[in-house]
Amino acid sequence: MGVAKSVCFYQSKRPSKDEELKDKILSVLASNPSYGHRRIAIALSMGKKRVRRVMKLYGIKPYKRKGRWRKRRDERRPEAIFTNQIKGSFPIVPNVTWVSDFTFLRFNSKFIYLATFMDLYTREIVGWNLSARHTKDLVINAFFDAFENKGVLPKFVHSDQGVEYNCYDYTKLITDLGVTVSMSKKASPWENGYQESFYDNFKTDLGLEFDRFNSIGEFVEAIHQTINYYNHTRIHTSLKMSPAQFRQQHYLRQIQFRKVV
Repeated sequence: MGVAKSVCFYQSKRPSKDEELKDKILSVLASNPSYGHRRIAIALSMGKKRVRRVMKLYGIKPYKRKGRWRKRRDERRPEAIFTNQIKGSFPIVPNVTWVSDFTFLRFNSKFIYLATFMDLYTREIVGWNLSARHTKDLVINAFFDAFENKGVLPKFVHSDQGVEYNCYDYTKLITDLGVTVSMSKKASPWENGYQESFYDNFKTDLGLEFDRFNSIGEFVEAIHQTINYYNHTRIHTSLKMSPAQFRQQHYLRQIQFRKVV
């Protein structure tokens, strides 16, 4: 019939390769529970379409938290006098724009509040602070932590219009330092989407059951380790590497440029 004998006995190797890739994907997710197919593909150095196909084939999905905390009290307040000064622009060097927000973490039926400042260029968390109350001191101390870590002031500091950011003491501190205050339009979380996205993934990486920690000290240490993991290990989709690695590459490029010049 003109058909080669090998065709009759051919068996596709795809199922075994898919099974092998499935195990690799699950191994990556075990250490990085919030990774989607893009980050997994970068971690495995392979095409995202293949990773996505195998994840769909075996029903593998990253864990995502449901719902998002809304600061309803702030939604009822009048608009702030500060407008969005960074809309439509993006820094090309570190320490030009820091964006900030805070969230709550429930531990033993109590709330602990975490405020962070992120460098918009490197996506690195440059400063953070924890408190049992979400007051102006929560965000002011996070800002001081960022300044202490970086040793420089940014040109812009961007946040939402939360009362903690819109209060006189915070805005006067920032403006007196010569930094421009920028705020998202009210009820427009996408204008501070970088921080919103960070907290979604941060809580996933920190874990589902916060009460598994035996003490507040263990919980704080876990928060510290998760921020460190985010800065130094976790692959950022747009950067294709961790924020700290991206920052280091930026400074290496600057050094090489100066040598050429």
